[in-house]
Order: sequence, then structure tokens, then C-alpha cells
Amino acid sequence: MSAAQDFGARLLDWFDRHGRHDLPWQQEISPYRVWVSEIMLQQTQVVTVIPYYQRFMGRFPDVAALARAPIDEVLHHWSGLGYYARARNLHRAARQVVAQHQGHFPDTPEGLEALPGIGRSTAAAILSIACGQRRAILDGNVKRVLARHRGVEGWPGTTAVSRRLWALAEALTPSARVADYTQAIMDLGATVCTRSRPACGGCPVQSDCVAHATGRQSLLPTPRPRREQPRRSTVMLIIRGPEGILLEQRPPTGLWGGLWGFPEVSSVQEADQWCLRHLGTEVDEEHPLQPFVHVFTHFRLHIAPLRLWVKDPAASVMEAPGRVWYKPEARSELGLAAPVARLLDHIAHEDGEINGSHGELRLPG
Repeated sequence: MSAAQDFGARLLDWFDRHGRHDLPWQQEISPYRVWVSEIMLQQTQVVTVIPYYQRFMGRFPDVAALARAPIDEVLHHWSGLGYYARARNLHRAARQVVAQHQGHFPDTPEGLEALPGIGRSTAAAILSIACGQRRAILDGNVKRVLARHRGVEGWPGTTAVSRRLWALAEALTPSARVADYTQAIMDLGATVCTRSRPACGGCPVQSDCVAHATGRQSLLPTPRPRREQPRRSTVMLIIRGPEGILLEQRPPTGLWGGLWGFPEVSSVQEADQWCLRHLGTEVDEEHPLQPFVHVFTHFRLHIAPLRLWVKDPAASVMEAPGRVWYKPEARSELGLAAPVARLLDHIAHEDGEINGSHGELRLPG
């Protein structure tokens, strides 16, 4: 038995006894179900994804249902998972599968990678898990397992290190039970060969692991070179008018693309002018809320919420496209940016206590 075959055999034996076999996307396996799970699991842990996945599948059970749905509803079901470009790409890809492939997913890497949001590893996961094809994957968990086991130094984000890890992934992927192997190596990284404090005693490939032998588990894979996180700041205008709280839909790309949020300005002093220019009315009352920080992967956003009460916005503004006057019953129809949902919940709770409404959004006005 070759070294690659031995690696795969040990991993599969461990998977049969200790792997995860009851995840929602492991039931009724199909390219669609695997695809949605793989996209959700990018940058997000399994325990977080499971309830989102179940709700998403309950509403969009197949690719046709997802393709038919309005993007606002898709984004609503994604709210809280972050990295919203994933949801927009998911929706675009579903429409492409229906329009160009009669609702059937392509069964080649090239065909899958032509769809929005699907890269080499995601395409391979779909083909191996749902179609049984021998395809190597290289997600974050697999990179960690291979870098430690073979002692691969250097940040995996560089071209040279990525090539080496892909070569290892290709060499170690077996021809038989490829779907189980794919799940097994992901499970090993997620549950045993974890980022911090790996449980090496329960690892099936510990005996020839370079990182374990040299005590470098905490050093491999080599972390991304540290850069100081930039800071951005914004003032969110929580504007209460006669019809509710004003929300605007953000541009389809960029931060929270396509989601609904509060109007934003760069300073509190701009709030009055914003209301005059966009609503045709003056601020009747204002009240600042506690600022907070929302952390993204590459920067920190300092948010200063400012509650404003206005009277009689211009009639044209009340029905302007890309704007809605939020009411509690509309919540299920809108995809909200996470800080916006957090602030709306805070205001509903705060005003519910004042008005005795137990959470109904009734603001002073």
C-alpha cells in the first residue's frame, strides 16, 4: 500500500467510527443541497450554519424555487450569516442553472466554476460528494490538515504554497469512497485538527504528522502576515416618520450589498441637511444612541446610531423606489444588515417597555 493509500485508509477508518454522518446536507444528497451547504460553510462554522441551512431549505427546497424567489427574500434568509456576496451569487447561479442548464447542475469542474461564486474547491466538493467523482478539495480545514501533516510552511494564500497544497490534495484523494473521504478530511480539520488546541491524541494520521513530531501545531499553517485593521466610521440615521422607520436598499455590490439599512452620513452635523435634501422636511427631535463597533474580516466599522423624528416628509419620498417605511410586520420580507436588525430589535425592546407593547415597534411621534 502506497503512502497516499495508507493516509486515505486511516482517514476513512476514522470517519466510519468518529466522523459526522447526520449533518442536514448529508441527507437526501443532491448537487443543489451540497452546493448550498458549501457556500454557507465558507468562512462560517457548522454549528452556526445548521439552523440557517434548515430554514433556507424549508423555503427554497430546490434550485427552481431559489431562482424564482426575489433577491430580498433570499437576503432575508441569509441575514446574520455575513459575507452577503455569497447569497447574491447563490441567487444569480440558481437563475443561471435554470436558464442555461434546464435546472440541472453541470457535472464538470469547468461547468460549475462558470457559475457565480463557485471556485475550484467548491466545484470539487459538489462533484465528489453529490456525484461520486474523484475530485480533490482544498478548503480551510483541508489546508490546515495537509500543512500540518506534511510540514508545509508559508501562508497558504501565496501562489507557491497553494500549488503545493493542491498537489498534495490531488495525490492523497483516493479513487474509491471519494465522497466519504471528502467529508472525512473536512471533519478531521473541523473537529480534531482544529485551529487552536488540536486534539492530536485522537488523530488517525498523527503517527507521521510533521507538525506533531516537531511541536509546530500552533505554527502551521503559517498565518497570514498581520496588518493593522483599518477603522471606518459612519452615522446611521434612524428616522421615524408618520409611516414608520425609514430604510434604504443598499447598492447591489459592496458592503451589505442589496440589503436594507438606515441612511448613513459621515457626521452627526449632516443629519439635518440629509433630511431636508432627501425628505423635504426638518428634524423635529433627535436622540443619539450608544455607539458600537461592527467587526469585518478586513476592517472595523464604528457605528454611531442617531434617532431622529421628522414630520410630513414630501409625498414623493414616501413612495420613492429603494426606500421603505419599516413596520414590524414587514420584517419577514426584508433582508436586513446585521447591525440594522440589532438596532431595530433594541429600539423595539426599548419602546415596547415604554409603551407596554412587549416588542411591537411603536416609537414616540
